[in-house]
Amino acid sequence: MRKNKVKEQWRRGEPSVGSWLSLGNPLAAEIMAHAGFAWLTVDMEHNAIDLAQTQALFQAVATTETVPMARVPWNDPQIIKRVLDIGAYGVVIPNVMDREEAERAVGASRYPPDGFRGVGTLRGYLYGGVDYAQHANEEIAVIGMIEHIDAVKRAEEIMSTPGLDAVFIGPNDLAASMGVPLGLDNPHPDHRAAVARVLETGRRLGLPVGIHCGSVDALNQRIEEGFLWLALSSDAGFLSGAAGRAYREVKVPAREERAAGPGELVE
Repeated sequence: MRKNKVKEQWRRGEPSVGSWLSLGNPLAAEIMAHAGFAWLTVDMEHNAIDLAQTQALFQAVATTETVPMARVPWNDPQIIKRVLDIGAYGVVIPNVMDREEAERAVGASRYPPDGFRGVGTLRGYLYGGVDYAQHANEEIAVIGMIEHIDAVKRAEEIMSTPGLDAVFIGPNDLAASMGVPLGLDNPHPDHRAAVARVLETGRRLGLPVGIHCGSVDALNQRIEEGFLWLALSSDAGFLSGAAGRAYREVKVPAREERAAGPGELVE
């Protein structure tokens, strides 16, 4: 079976840097994959991206060595199974609040005897290889999101779940649950303390911890702090950011400075 590069990076203690796919466009996904990210996650939770679109995005990413992943809409075994069957090599589970929810996510992502995922995939074999069913439990990454202050308080309980490969901090939902201002690279001291608590728990338990970053500077700082799964912006974020910066540099003369065109009076 094709190896999961992200899990290999974690085993070596190396940070793995990727991004989010929220546009649902295969060409945009292919461009992002060719940028060199270790992984790309299709965000099915907050965008109008269905299973057929997700499969097309996975196929675009497969033109490179970038690892395809998906954030599912919810901790639902049905959608987890189908996303894995169409080729996800990692599944991100939103808003894991306790050990029971973490166990459900792991169980839905693993074939028996380690879980209860149903056997039956086409694209899994096409992308992963003919021995996919024999080794999928080893290569598929299960990543639980910690994005509520109550989950932070239960971090050790959640993160000690057998079969959970990593946790990922959702900065904005965490901030909302704490009643502090939103922002990916959140400077609020209470938010920073909550993030540090999750990271410390991961270090103690030997479980990789990830976080979403809005800038390269913030991401580099998070690498220094010890985060091992880092998301840098998204396809939509890169598009809107680059377009906005470019337009702000355009020097449009004031109306009175322009030469009058045919039939036009300059006031």
